[in-house]
Amino acid sequence: MTERAYASKDAAAALARAQELGSTVRSSAKGHARYQVIYGCAAAVLVLVLGLLPHPYGVAIGSGFWCAALTGLTVYSTRQRVVRRGYGRRHSGMIILCGLLYVAVLFPGTTWFRGVTAWWVAGAVVVALPGVIGGYLEARR
Repeated sequence: MTERAYASKDAAAALARAQELGSTVRSSAKGHARYQVIYGCAAAVLVLVLGLLPHPYGVAIGSGFWCAALTGLTVYSTRQRVVRRGYGRRHSGMIILCGLLYVAVLFPGTTWFRGVTAWWVAGAVVVALPGVIGGYLEARR
């Protein structure tokens, strides 16, 4: 076999490996997009539970739900094989923004808007936005 034949075999193998890796990255990126959307929706449910259920029940049910959701999401994310470059920074930004919005909804809600359904539903939508938008942007990358 000539040197040219070896080079073409190596190139074909490298291309096949690159396609395989690209496929793995794309499927993992879909998984991370799902993670972010589910995180946002879980945060919205938490806000609704805390705001609309009476005090001891809302906190108990909300805390249990949030712990279960985060445990499931953590297990799910550790099963993803790869992440795209820069995902950690985007993910951290989404978590921080979601937390800031959560506090911005929860503090006035528990102080001035107890039991006001419109406040809590609108707040839940606002808290879910970073996760939903982050998931959409991750799916588009």
